[in-house]
Amino acid sequence: MAQANDEISTVQEQEQRHERATRSKAVEFLTSHATETAFTYEEEKAVLRRIDKRILVLVLWAYFFQQLDKSSLSYVSIFGLQEDANLVGLQYSWLGSILYLAQLVMQPLVALILVKLPTGKVLASAIFLWGSALSIMAACTDFPSLLGLRFVLGSFESCIAPCCVAITQMWWRRSEQTLRVSYWNAMNGLTSIIGSLLTYGLGHIHSNTLYRYQTIFMFCGLLTVVYSFLVFWLMPDSPMEAKCLSERERLIATERLRANQMGISNQEWRWDHAREVILDLKTWCWFFSIITISIASGGISTFGSLIVKSFGFDSFQTILFNIPFGVIQILAILATGWLATWTQRKGLVIAGASVLPSVGAIMMLTVPRHHKGVLLFGYYLVSTMASITPLIYAWQAQNTAGDTKKKCTSGIVFVGMSAGNIAGPLLYSTEDAPLYRTGLIANLAMFVTVGTIAGLTPFYLMHLNKKHEKRRVELGKVGPVADMSMLNKDKQKEWKDTKAMELEDIRDQKVSVEQDNGLQDMTDLKNEDFVYVY
Repeated sequence: MAQANDEISTVQEQEQRHERATRSKAVEFLTSHATETAFTYEEEKAVLRRIDKRILVLVLWAYFFQQLDKSSLSYVSIFGLQEDANLVGLQYSWLGSILYLAQLVMQPLVALILVKLPTGKVLASAIFLWGSALSIMAACTDFPSLLGLRFVLGSFESCIAPCCVAITQMWWRRSEQTLRVSYWNAMNGLTSIIGSLLTYGLGHIHSNTLYRYQTIFMFCGLLTVVYSFLVFWLMPDSPMEAKCLSERERLIATERLRANQMGISNQEWRWDHAREVILDLKTWCWFFSIITISIASGGISTFGSLIVKSFGFDSFQTILFNIPFGVIQILAILATGWLATWTQRKGLVIAGASVLPSVGAIMMLTVPRHHKGVLLFGYYLVSTMASITPLIYAWQAQNTAGDTKKKCTSGIVFVGMSAGNIAGPLLYSTEDAPLYRTGLIANLAMFVTVGTIAGLTPFYLMHLNKKHEKRRVELGKVGPVADMSMLNKDKQKEWKDTKAMELEDIRDQKVSVEQDNGLQDMTDLKNEDFVYVY
């Protein structure tokens, strides 16, 4: 009996500790400002502009530098890297894959770091460390040293995408998240443009002491290190701690997130959340979607320049032809992001977005090599695959709640991304030039697979919504509910005006904040008020 009482006491202590944690800074912050939580649509719009100008801009350029540094290998490949570093066989392919192998290995640690440590400081530190690694890579002149530094580079870059997803979940409503994720992913396209122009200029530098690839590595790495100090200075760790916002603006920035029903960072690791991630079927829908598209993108990102060069262009022409590739990526990412936001049907948009790269892969496999223009057009169609990855990031982020579960789900998604990018370059080989048939056939299969998975996933999400609706009825709540976090701006304004009139006394508002599942550290499966996005 005494042992049973001790066990009950231990469970109660754990529940009390979790309850204190779920109150979190957000709950305490809002309850301490109970009389001020009503705000107008115009006030929220002004705060959103402030957040976009500070947080979004910092995230955009952080992702830009990560992509620039990661892609520098592809840029230098056409300036004789293989000959200068004596690379043979699949060694160049492994330089592309090892970065993602490092990211795969680091994802569990990254998930823990993002739960336990301030997100802004983690992001700034990661940028500094990977920029330093790329700068040091300029000293590498053989395969073992390049392989080792690429692994280090990937280890530190493993933080960037999970950080960006966590920041997006922390600062924006769900209706706003898809476009924000599209914005920072569109920096991949801007990297292709600016990176190509930088490489074109730096490639003309001839030195008696440095190979051209060393100059490019050093320039990109040092530029990234400088940017890391800017992020450390300007990036806040959460809406409640943002010194760039006034007290009133911090209050609005926090209060507006309640409708997400996702909670806000509380820096406590929850093992029950981690277990739920493994048992949640949605997790594996995201995982297999991202791994398939990453296999394709990994191969193209590493061998893209060599594929274009195989059409019969010289090195500098190849660099310039990568600029339209980047422009198309930006347009495709922004267009699908807007379409997914407007239709609120990500699965359908992803399935549709898989058609164009499939057509492009078929063209590159079937068109004779002397038709340079047609082959280049097919290559540009393949570049539209870049629009699929940010939609998967946004989709999984919008359908996951609970601090630990959000970070763990993102971690598994990025494990899939890393695994796909490891396999992708290995399906290509410089010995398969100029046709690269094995890699292109594999890419075509991946495009078809990701479209199929994306088309089926919404049916499972509909099933989960029906289960939550049934549970709400059993608890005496309203069955069908409007998802406030996904309302358009006009509906948001109408709702806020109504809400402002209803908030009359302090005590009632305090109770509503404390009892609102939207600020508790609850997973989406446990929170009956959570509405899944198709």
